[in-house]
Amino acid sequence: MKVLKKILIILFIIIIVSGVGLGLYGYTLYEDKIKIQPIADKVSDIKNDYYFVSIDEVPKDYLNAIIAVEDHRFNEHGAIDIIGIARAVVTNITSGKLQEGGSTITQQVAKNLYFLEEDNVVRRKIAEMFMAIELENKYSKDEILELYINTIYFGDGYYGIKQACKGYLNKEPIDMNLAESTMMAGIPNAPSAYAPTVSATLCMERQNKVISSMIENGYLTEEEANSIDQSFIQAIYDSKKNSNDLGN
Repeated sequence: MKVLKKILIILFIIIIVSGVGLGLYGYTLYEDKIKIQPIADKVSDIKNDYYFVSIDEVPKDYLNAIIAVEDHRFNEHGAIDIIGIARAVVTNITSGKLQEGGSTITQQVAKNLYFLEEDNVVRRKIAEMFMAIELENKYSKDEILELYINTIYFGDGYYGIKQACKGYLNKEPIDMNLAESTMMAGIPNAPSAYAPTVSATLCMERQNKVISSMIENGYLTEEEANSIDQSFIQAIYDSKKNSNDLGN
């Protein structure tokens, strides 16, 4: 019994020391990034960009779609969602594959602002947490969501919702209807698969996931969901394909 107790104590100490070591490992990356460019300066650059749009310049349906599919507890938790992480772990173990990441919208903003080129996943994830905490301390939820829609990648070289709307829909973000809003909310999860110019089928499947999440979280009724016309996605795909064929 005494031997087992000693082993457990040693294991506990190893876990604590390893955790502290990993924390410091990630913190140094966060600190280095902040020294190069503080968050306030980075945010100022984004807001001064030609393609920046305020949160008031996008449809409420689009914002609801993002929250529903990316981080449905966004307005309830802080920088890190422990419940979301635990759920993602269980889902991934149960399914036997990586289906959920557990990152909050704030963590995704932290990644988009500072860590897109960081290859060390473990160090990046820890640094993202420190950066996300600073973001939540300095900015409101609406401001963080505003940064998200202006920094996410949509494929085809489009960064931010304004570029993506111009490129895919030939319109301003505020003019998106419900069908377009739900499509756009789904693309950033994997632009190489879900962009309407890549695969109309996968894009529609991802849109259906967004719609289901909105129903589940009370943003849409079944009747509203059933009224969504997805045919425009095929039209975008066909237009891109025809353009490529003409170019060849």
